[in-house]
Amino acid sequence: MKALLILAVVLAGVWLWKNRRGQGEVNRSTPAAQPQEMVRCSQCGVHLPAKDAITGPHGSYCCADHRHPSES
Repeated sequence: MKALLILAVVLAGVWLWKNRRGQGEVNRSTPAAQPQEMVRCSQCGVHLPAKDAITGPHGSYCCADHRHPSES
């Protein structure tokens, strides 16, 4: 009976060890996102990726409305 209990504990330990090791491999295999250059909107100050920004005569903008603000 004692040997059966020891065998059950060893098998449970091996099962836990394999499950933890398997999760770590999955996390390492997923590609990490590459950092992107960020710019600040000249009108409102929000930060956004440079590839999404609209460039204008006085810098970068987050949208077309901020590039050409309505005149008061």
